[in-house]
Amino acid sequence: MLTLLISFFVLVFLRVPVAISLGLSTVLVLFMSDFNMNMMPQRMFTALDSFPMMAIPGFVLAGVIMARGGISKYLIEALRSWVGHLPGGLSVVTILACAIFAAISGSSPATAAAIGSIMIPAMLAAGYDKKYSMGLVAAGGTLGILIPPSVPLIIYGITSEESIGKLFIAGVIPGLGLTAVLIIAAIFYAKRNGFRGDEKASWGERGRKSLKAIWGAFLPILILGSIYSGAVTPTESAVVAVVYGLIVSAFVYRELKLKDLRPIFVESINVTAMIFLIIGAASLFGLYLTNEQVPQEVGAWISESGMNKWTFMIIVNILFFILGMFLEAVSIILIVLPILLPILAHFDINLYHFAIIMVINLELGMITPPVGLNLFVVSGIAKEKLGVVVKGVIPFIVLMIAYLAIVVLFPQLSLWLPFGSGE
Repeated sequence: MLTLLISFFVLVFLRVPVAISLGLSTVLVLFMSDFNMNMMPQRMFTALDSFPMMAIPGFVLAGVIMARGGISKYLIEALRSWVGHLPGGLSVVTILACAIFAAISGSSPATAAAIGSIMIPAMLAAGYDKKYSMGLVAAGGTLGILIPPSVPLIIYGITSEESIGKLFIAGVIPGLGLTAVLIIAAIFYAKRNGFRGDEKASWGERGRKSLKAIWGAFLPILILGSIYSGAVTPTESAVVAVVYGLIVSAFVYRELKLKDLRPIFVESINVTAMIFLIIGAASLFGLYLTNEQVPQEVGAWISESGMNKWTFMIIVNILFFILGMFLEAVSIILIVLPILLPILAHFDINLYHFAIIMVINLELGMITPPVGLNLFVVSGIAKEKLGVVVKGVIPFIVLMIAYLAIVVLFPQLSLWLPFGSGE
């Protein structure tokens, strides 16, 4: 195990992509243990040969279509007409837009890119501090993996063999709660710094812009409603989202042309390929863990140590925070969750509650250096050094850690919607 970890982190620090680092280090230790190497390609193929896995490229594609087809632009204009006049109105619009986009894309970097490209220039033009504007977009973008649909929750469901639909439902209240916390913080910051809102829009203007945006606003309702009503599976809802997004962008808003399809597909394929390569490499890591009985040994150690549930939760959250600094969300789930599953059963920790705890930690990983993906996205949009973006996001990291503690202490936030009684 030590050889695997050392070789993995050496490759990561040499800037070898995470998927390749994980795959090579695992192949190395399995080769050294005289393992049957013919099983490796079969294991990788089996890991990807899953119907629920097809939801990932679907939601990624839907998010790209929304960003490029005008849907996000008209949503932002409508939101601005309704809440832009509030203190810090533009920052409130930014967070609400991130929440709505999150309910379509399932991706944190995609949310930050789509909303940030519009809202960062608008906030700077209105006199907002640049560090604050960048930090807000980076933090708001993390809602992309908490508010359903969520790519990490899909991966979690496949790995733990739990219902993806119920995992999505479990993320609703915590996702809306974090949205509310960010909005309250934005209004408080605006009042303290004297940021005024836009001129209040007339009811006629609000009506026109809302009518224009209603097609895009209906998409999250269509996705989540079709899943929760049982009409479609999460995978099928991703296809519904893609088809609906194409129709609205091409025939209602008329902003999607035939020539735009190629770059949309290329971007979607690049993101999907990265995720699937990580999943394939992580499946080899899982093969090694099973072969060496690592989960059983870790579980036995925890049981013999006399550690209680709350000590375990503190250690796990610290572990996630550290891993989030270096690894991508999907990698962390696939590497750590198989080891933790027996321990979670030992402490009788609800897997749906733990899923939300894990995803909030992964959100923090999106905005913590040195490899927080949202930091790089925002840095590219604002054409600013990474260090400046990090300074802007630090207050939001503190805020999200405080919110994480609340979610850990109150499981009902995650369990009330899917189970009612919180079983």
